[in-house]
Amino acid sequence: MGIIRVDRLCKSYGTVQAVDGMDFHVDRGEVFGFLGPNGAGKTTTLQALTGQLEPDSGTIRVLDTDPTVEPLETRRRVGIVPERGSPPSFLTPREYLEFVGDVRDLEADTVADRIDHWADRLGFRGKLETLHTDLSRGQQQKVMIAQAFIHEPDVVLIDEPLANLDPLVQEQVKRFLTAYAADDNAVFVSTHNIDVAEEICTRVGIVADGKLVTERTLTATGDEDASAESDSSSATDTPLLEVFLEHVGDAATRDMPVSALESDDPHAQP
Repeated sequence: MGIIRVDRLCKSYGTVQAVDGMDFHVDRGEVFGFLGPNGAGKTTTLQALTGQLEPDSGTIRVLDTDPTVEPLETRRRVGIVPERGSPPSFLTPREYLEFVGDVRDLEADTVADRIDHWADRLGFRGKLETLHTDLSRGQQQKVMIAQAFIHEPDVVLIDEPLANLDPLVQEQVKRFLTAYAADDNAVFVSTHNIDVAEEICTRVGIVADGKLVTERTLTATGDEDASAESDSSSATDTPLLEVFLEHVGDAATRDMPVSALESDDPHAQP
């Protein structure tokens, strides 16, 4: 079951158990939110899904491929937007997107059309011939979004989808992700931002201490659906924020303001 399936996934770094028996699945038609604080195991799980690291144990299937056995095939078939990824500094957006299209066996005319489409959609047409090293972080993020979708994959995995984007582009990306998933695809979104999860996700898995501790099914407006789990944390009258705070840590963490919870530390343990 599921176009993405993770069963009993474990990964440690020395004495730190970053992922501890993770279980979840993602179906076609879903924007699945992987929601948790820094250090919860989100990045490690995403790296395992994309074949960038080998787990200690457990099984993973993405589009019927095993990224631990055939990582290049998995990455060829999916779209990936890493949070801190950036395109090669010595290439222009056009050169990089042409390279990505070639790696994914697209015809040159198809690649050219899709480059034009994404450059217009995300507003970087005027930067197509500019080296990435001379682009802002926001413009580079637009290119990274374009490369993830240029081959129209069935599965897209995104780490913090709205990072570095201006408000107008954020709205465009949110609407696009929702529509893309609805077209029989799957979008996996790793985030610590509760607002983002509520706005775009159809289902949310809350992660803490390397485990998926609870799930919530959401409507298109971000409200809990009546089809959510029946445990006490999934009651339809409990806001997602309260469920998140209940599961992510100790009393000190729960007493933090939302703005503090939404901060990001690039040096946090994955």
